[in-house]
Amino acid sequence: MTDYFDHKETRSQYERENDQLQKLQSCLSDAKEKAPFYSETLANIDPTKITSITDLAALPVVRKSNLIEMQSSSSPFGGLGQVSTGEMARLFLSPGPIVEPQGIDGDIWRVARALHAVGLRKGGVAHNCFAYHFTPAGIMFDFAARTLECAVFPGGVGQTESQVQAINRFQADTYMGTPDFLKIILEKADALETPITSIKRALVTGGPLFPDLRRYYQDRDIHVRQCYATADVGLIAYESESLEGMILDEDVIVEIVRPGTGDLVAEGEVGEIVVTSFNPNYPLIRFATGDLSAFMPGQSSCGRTNRRIKGWMGRADQTTKVRGMFIHPEQIARIVEKHEEVVKARLEVSENAGRDNMSLQCEIIPDCNRDEMEERLEETIRSECRLRGEVAFVEIGTLPNDGKVIHDTRPVVGS
Repeated sequence: MTDYFDHKETRSQYERENDQLQKLQSCLSDAKEKAPFYSETLANIDPTKITSITDLAALPVVRKSNLIEMQSSSSPFGGLGQVSTGEMARLFLSPGPIVEPQGIDGDIWRVARALHAVGLRKGGVAHNCFAYHFTPAGIMFDFAARTLECAVFPGGVGQTESQVQAINRFQADTYMGTPDFLKIILEKADALETPITSIKRALVTGGPLFPDLRRYYQDRDIHVRQCYATADVGLIAYESESLEGMILDEDVIVEIVRPGTGDLVAEGEVGEIVVTSFNPNYPLIRFATGDLSAFMPGQSSCGRTNRRIKGWMGRADQTTKVRGMFIHPEQIARIVEKHEEVVKARLEVSENAGRDNMSLQCEIIPDCNRDEMEERLEETIRSECRLRGEVAFVEIGTLPNDGKVIHDTRPVVGS
């Protein structure tokens, strides 16, 4: 397929970064002026001095895990909104609760690009099985299909027999929803002896698309693609027909940082996804999603030139409790920062005879005094974590590239 959503998908990386840089400078200026949170946190930042995308790394991170507290103390938007409540297009309240406003009407979440990549075109009929209540997902995908000038059936969730009737009545050709719900609908149709034959493609998110499930759809001649999107920032990445990782959306900036920090990881290393979006009424600058992934080298064979990620690889929030005390990835990051000899570290938490044990696995530079380093690190662990922990040195390159800063190997109670 050589049919692209727009020219952005095949432009050079130089053109892409210049375009994003201009949007970033404008976004920073507006946020400083209009959003209370950014007026404070960006007070010493001159947007005109941000002259490359890599300069973003100097700005603070906004963590999704902190949104509930931020929005509770500064209701309803946590100081991130640039207009009043009544000036937003729609207001959503996702579990948490987390407020997620739709800044302006239209495909502000940019999901149309992913729908186009899966093959939906003008005149198609999309069956939307994302919820329309409280959370943005239903509206996100509805606007995306309408942007492509397609009809939408707002199916929502549940009611599988009615879903079957609607798909067959309107001969929907595209499914939008979670990966597993389409299978449930298809099986219900088979049981009712009213098989569904009109669905030719599907765009799924909100859960894992396991290989067996993808093959199940392939066997029924349904082409399924995944996208990675959140209610906060919209589309982040999507699959194309090449199925070679997930291609970044053209209208966000994606960084990958070490969990618990805002520091960029080495190329190809697993870390936490941080996104900057340019929503005009609710910008999110260096928004840490809590999801893990890694950049892939090269470009997709489909001809799209933007960078790719490996897809969702787990959660970055590895907070755990040891001997009654919470241990956070940020604490491990601070331990590493205090010792320049440490190249990389990972806290292993285990259990022996009913007692919790901590061991900080460290890759350190050659030729340093290990006995002295061990003593200093143990002291820093006590200072940062208020607990005693052991230190173990390993060869550089030994620790896994899986984004884990805390690895809890203790058995789950009740398992």
